Amino acid sequence: MNEAPAHPPMPMPPGPAADRTAAAAPSHGWSRRKIYFFIGVAFLAHLAFILIFGTKKPIMPRAVGPVPQLQIADSADELIALDNPTLFALPNARDFVSAFWQQPQTNHTSPSFDWIGPANLLDVPVKQLGREFDEFMRTNPVAGLPLNLKPEPEFSATDFAVEPALPPSSALRITGPLAARLLQTVTVPSLPVNDVIAPTRVQVLVAASGDVVSAVVLPSDDPLEADSRLAGAAVADPCALGLARQLRFAPAPELMLGRIIFIWHTVPTRTP
Repeated sequence: MNEAPAHPPMPMPPGPAADRTAAAAPSHGWSRRKIYFFIGVAFLAHLAFILIFGTKKPIMPRAVGPVPQLQIADSADELIALDNPTLFALPNARDFVSAFWQQPQTNHTSPSFDWIGPANLLDVPVKQLGREFDEFMRTNPVAGLPLNLKPEPEFSATDFAVEPALPPSSALRITGPLAARLLQTVTVPSLPVNDVIAPTRVQVLVAASGDVVSAVVLPSDDPLEADSRLAGAAVADPCALGLARQLRFAPAPELMLGRIIFIWHTVPTRTP
């Protein structure tokens, strides 16, 4: 709470001094009435200028100048057709030949296949048919040729001799270099066996002097031949070893291996 001053100002008595003080006090500006009045005057003046100096002209649309436009290209566009790799390889609707073929033919008329003329039949006598052919055959005779459709067969004799299935006698054959060194003639006897015996193969070792040092019977590589030797092996093998050891060969500078093949001839024995 503010306390009142102890000595309030004393009011001044009315008089000429009071009037001078009121006249010297400053004014506070235009009132609201004046402001509204001047605003209304300005609005009316502006409206009057528009009505007096304004002209009524029709609104004309402004011409549109060249502006860029966007358009979606389709498959018939020439620039897109240039990207086609088969442009010059396959037929095109815009090439010269296609444009020529697509032109309709206006002056083309379809031909008529109906016969409209008279029938021109051949008038030839029957007796004259074949006269030219008969004259040609009479003046051009053909030499006769023998028709040898099936000639006689030509017989020829065989050029090879048929050897007997079984050897007429027993024999031996030497293979390898020892064949040229044999110094004697060996007679191989026939074996008294009631069956056919396969050949016996003997491997011999010949010394430098020409004597047979060793003789061994070799087994057969053929299973059928091995089975046929079972019947006469007890007779054929000892005979082959004995004959092989009796052979004599020409001297040589070193030992030499050889093979002797005995081909047997068998003689049937009498049964008791």
